[in-house]
Amino acid sequence: MHSIQDDNNLIQTQPCLKVEGLHIENEQGQALVQQLDFELKQGETLAIVGESGSGKSISSLALLGLLPQYLNIQGHAFFDGQDLLTLNQTQSRQIRGQKIAMIFQEPMTALNPLHRVEKIIGEMLILRGWSKQRVRERVIELLNDVGIPEPETKLRRYPHELSGGQRQRVMIAMALAQEPEILIADEPTTALDVTLQAQILNLLKTLQQKRKMAMILISHDLNLVKRYANQVIVMNKGAVEEKGQVEEIFNSPKSAYTQHLLNHDFGQALTLQSDQPLLQLEQLSVKFPIKKGLFNRVQDYVVALEAMNLCLNQGESIGIVGESGSGKSTLALAVTRLIESDGKIVLLGTNLNELRETQLRSLRTNFQIVFQDPFSSLNPRMTVAQIIGEGLVLKQLQRADIDTLIEDALLKVELPIEFKHRYAHELSGGQRQRIALARALILKPKLIILDEPTSALDRTTQRSIVQLLRRLQQEQQLSYLFISHDLQVVRALCQKVLVLRHAKVFEYQITEQLFLSPKSDYTRQLIAASQY
Repeated sequence: MHSIQDDNNLIQTQPCLKVEGLHIENEQGQALVQQLDFELKQGETLAIVGESGSGKSISSLALLGLLPQYLNIQGHAFFDGQDLLTLNQTQSRQIRGQKIAMIFQEPMTALNPLHRVEKIIGEMLILRGWSKQRVRERVIELLNDVGIPEPETKLRRYPHELSGGQRQRVMIAMALAQEPEILIADEPTTALDVTLQAQILNLLKTLQQKRKMAMILISHDLNLVKRYANQVIVMNKGAVEEKGQVEEIFNSPKSAYTQHLLNHDFGQALTLQSDQPLLQLEQLSVKFPIKKGLFNRVQDYVVALEAMNLCLNQGESIGIVGESGSGKSTLALAVTRLIESDGKIVLLGTNLNELRETQLRSLRTNFQIVFQDPFSSLNPRMTVAQIIGEGLVLKQLQRADIDTLIEDALLKVELPIEFKHRYAHELSGGQRQRIALARALILKPKLIILDEPTSALDRTTQRSIVQLLRRLQQEQQLSYLFISHDLQVVRALCQKVLVLRHAKVFEYQITEQLFLSPKSDYTRQLIAASQY
C-alpha cells in the first residue's frame, strides 16, 4: 500500500497545463507556431525564448483565446479538465485573469491611461461584487506585495504619473488580483534598467513561491532567464529548436541557434581619433516648477538634473547610464532644447540656450534624436519614404533629389529600397529602429542622441544595430550621446561612460576603466546586474 504522502507527491507531479501539438497558421497557410508541446507543473517556471517573430507571444495568446479569428489554431491545451483551444469567448473570459493571468510587455500601453491605480487593479474585484472598502484594502495589500512603498499615496495616480518600474509593479498587482494559478509574463523587464530588471524578476519569483503559482516567462534574452526558470523552450521562426532543463540548455546547447542566442559579444568600441570638441555642456541643469493654489503659482521646484559639465568630441560616443528616474532622458531633452534648462549647451561653438526657437530651427539639422520606441515615434499614416523625407520639406529640393536622398538613407541603414513604400506596422522592431535612424541621418547631423534605441530588441537585432551604429560613426565621424540601461551595449559602442543617479553625476570614466575599476558602489551594482 502507498501512503497519503505518496498521493500528494503524485498530485504535485501532475501538470497543471499540458500543451500538445499547438500549431498556428495565418490565412495564407504560413505556419506561425509549429507543433509546440510542453507540460507545466505547479510552482514551476517555463521560459519560452527566441528572437522577435519566433512565436513566443502568439503561442501564449492562443492559450488565453486572444488571437484573431482568421488564424487557424490546432492542437490541445489541457487545463483544469478543459481544452483551452476549444473554448468559446464566454468560457475563455472565465479563465482569463481568474485562472491564467498575463503581464504584458509594455505597461504604458496595457494600462488604461484614463483610470487611476485603484480602479486599474480593483476593477475585476468590483465586477465580482466586492464592496468599495474591501476592494481598497485588497488593492493596498497587492501594492504592498509588489513592493510599492506608501501604497495609499499611489491609489489616485494615473499611469503617466508613475515611473517605469512602478507601472510594471502595478501591472503585476493587477494580474495577481484574482489569485491565478498560472502567470504568463511576456517580456516583463524589457524596457527597465538592469537594477529594476533584477528587482522585478526577484519579485515575481518570491510571489510565485508564496502563492505556489506556475509561470510562463517569455523573453528574448536567454541569459536573463538563467536564474529564474526550471525548463526552457528555444523557438526559432515558429519551430522548437530545443527544449530541456535550464542547466542542460546552458551547459550544453545542442543547436547552433541556441549557441547564437547565448553569444553576448557585441564587439569593441572604436578607438577615438579626434580631440576636436563638438558639444560642451557647462553647468547644465534642469528643474521643473511645482505649481499649487488657486492661482496655480510656482511654490517650489523639482531638480530633474543637477548642474553638470561634459565635453563630447567629434566622432566620439559617450554612454549615459543609470536607473529609471536618474535624469538620462531629461539630459537628452535638454541638449535638444525640447525642455528648458539653465547653463550652456555649446554645439559647434554656438550656445543653443541663448537662441530663440526661430534662430534654433536652422541649426537643428546638426543634432537629431532617436527615441526608445520607434513604433510610437513613427507616424502610422505615413509611408517609410514620407517618414524619412519629412525633415527635407523645408529645404526646397526637387522631388527627384528627395527620392535619391531617401533611397541613400535606406541603404545606409542596410534596408532594401523597396521598403520606402511600406508602413511602420509592416516592419519588425529592428527594421522600425533603422527607419528612425534613417530619418535622423538624412539631415546629415554631426550629433545623434539615441535614447534607449535597443532596449526592446532581441539580442541578435541589438548586435546588428550596434554594428550599424559603429560603422556609421566610423564612416561619417558621427558623435553619439547613447542613453541605455544595458552596459554590455554601452561597452561595445562608447569610448566614455557617464553614470547618473538621483539627477546627479556619480561617475564619469573611460569605458574600460569604468568596467575594470568602478569608483562607486552604485556603478559596481549596475555592472553586476548587467552580467547575469
